[in-house]
Amino acid sequence: MMKNLLLTIFCLLTSLGYAQDVQIDGRLQPYLNDFLEICKTYNIEYHEKLFQLESIDIVSTLPVSEESSTLGMLRRDIEGNVKGIDINWVVQLDQEILKVVAFHEFAHYFLEYSTHVCDDCGIIMSVVNTSYFEIVSDWDNQIKTLFEESPAYIKKYGSSVSVVPMR
Repeated sequence: MMKNLLLTIFCLLTSLGYAQDVQIDGRLQPYLNDFLEICKTYNIEYHEKLFQLESIDIVSTLPVSEESSTLGMLRRDIEGNVKGIDINWVVQLDQEILKVVAFHEFAHYFLEYSTHVCDDCGIIMSVVNTSYFEIVSDWDNQIKTLFEESPAYIKKYGSSVSVVPMR
């Protein structure tokens, strides 16, 4: 009996040692909360992936220039595993741009978008968006497209229109 108790305690302590706290920038927390709630609506698992991250952060290390800027990116370790989601500090200048960029980066990671779907086609997963404000003005449709056409959704349900999520 004592051996079982000690084994159980050892297993619990070992598993706690592997649990990782994700550092989440408070300015991104409301967007992450909204995104994860939508994941629940679409029955997309996110919990395990979330705790594989080290951070979700607003950073000043991403390039900003007239020719090209990186507004967000997944940060990877040497083996190519995603360790963080970085959002460029410059997108804080407008909350609507911040929302679109945050959802774009969250979708790369949680919805398994390994690539962008177009260059500049007015949707969240574009490489470039000439009008973030048009995307936000059509937010409900943008979210529906983002989730129902995502690799994670299609992998789970077999097509982008086969299942209507429960609300």
